[in-house]
Amino acid sequence: MMLQWKIKAFDALTVHELYDLLRLRSEIFVVEQNCVYLDLDGKDKVALHLIGEFDGKIVAHSRLFKPGISFNYASIGRVTVAADYRDKKWGHDLMRESIAGIALHFGESKITIGAQLYLKKFYESHGFVQTSEMYLEDDIPHIEMKRE
Repeated sequence: MMLQWKIKAFDALTVHELYDLLRLRSEIFVVEQNCVYLDLDGKDKVALHLIGEFDGKIVAHSRLFKPGISFNYASIGRVTVAADYRDKKWGHDLMRESIAGIALHFGESKITIGAQLYLKKFYESHGFVQTSEMYLEDDIPHIEMKRE
């Protein structure tokens, strides 16, 4: 059981892909985490979208940014895996593909992320180290992490 990966610019997303990835993000960041926030922050238009599909359904997604959009380094954001598929550990595949996508499309190896604090060990397993104190973003504890 493998995910099928693709990376697309915003303008290359189909209407169905855009709807499905926004729904996935809403299911996780708004409903599951009980957090009212504005997901549509304008950055989708300048991101590359990494999409993981299983049986024709989007079950994983992240946004990839070149340096200077979210942080001075390249960055990865909105890292999501559908709840029904987390037991497959596809979050690790998503991070490996995200890191590889940054290298392939932007020629960058230095990456900064704003990580939810409870996922610190997960991101550390992918070479990220904490570089900030805890801060609240939308009332959820976050930390900045870098991979060099």
